[in-house]
Amino acid sequence: MKLMQLYATMKSELQAIEDQMAQTVTSDLPILSETSQHLLKAGGKRIRPVFVLLSGKFGSYSLETLKRVAVPLELIHMATLVHDDVIDDAETRRGQLTVKTKWDNRIAMYTGDYIYAKALTVITELDKPRIHQILSGSIVQMCIGEMEQIRDFFNVDQSVRNYLRRIRRKTALLIAISCQLGAMATNAPVKLSNALYKFGYNVGMAFQITDDLLDLCGTEKAIGKPPGSDLRQGNITLPVLYALQEDGLKDRLLNEIALIKEEEVANSTAAVKLVRSSVGIKTAEKLADRYIVKALKALESLPDIPAKRNLADIARFVAKRSY
Repeated sequence: MKLMQLYATMKSELQAIEDQMAQTVTSDLPILSETSQHLLKAGGKRIRPVFVLLSGKFGSYSLETLKRVAVPLELIHMATLVHDDVIDDAETRRGQLTVKTKWDNRIAMYTGDYIYAKALTVITELDKPRIHQILSGSIVQMCIGEMEQIRDFFNVDQSVRNYLRRIRRKTALLIAISCQLGAMATNAPVKLSNALYKFGYNVGMAFQITDDLLDLCGTEKAIGKPPGSDLRQGNITLPVLYALQEDGLKDRLLNEIALIKEEEVANSTAAVKLVRSSVGIKTAEKLADRYIVKALKALESLPDIPAKRNLADIARFVAKRSY
């Protein structure tokens, strides 16, 4: 089943989650409602809610229960985006002005905090302390990952292992627990929730690597922001790290990155062209593909129900997506 077909079959459930998110972030303070719903209205892939819903199929499926997992996980993701745009000084997100651009940094930071807090009020409606523990621990790890990224801005000497550890915390973990908690919330066997966690983790790793590739190879129309944004803010991603291992290109790329850091060039066009011409793109694509293979392997122990095939379809889409 193609991804859009899958989303169509889940339309009513996803709309219920969308409605609940809007309701959750609505505030008596008009500006807080407006800023909180700004990114929500811009849309998104909603891949975390989809994983929650599909994983819930392996237990005693209940939309009302799963909303209390899917809504907070997507809101937490949105809160990180609002904060990230302040850190990255990003002007657009999903083709729309960011909260920090439309309002200001202070409004954006408190908007992100508010969305985080509202997310937690929803998850606490579930009387499952283990789910609360897993979520809170994951938020801690996400914050560490974000701090590691800031620390490594323009660090061209970091290792690939360091990059992978960072994206595990920043991105893969939230996708992994989307699968795990969806199963746990519907009382699926522990063996299945663990397998779904492994699936989500590997999909999450591939998702972020693909995201980093799109930042270099995608178009502004497709990705909703100017290509090369990561390099402009000093985020040295996997394709760049691989490109820096290429002897004939390393010195030129280092020079371009240094110029960006010293603000001697207004954009990262030259650096992006160098990375695109390197082996870095193909090597990163191969690693993303290996994570997808691991994700599909993790599904093998699951019951052969439609949700299992749906998860496999999403995994294959993640590695080949163009937006």
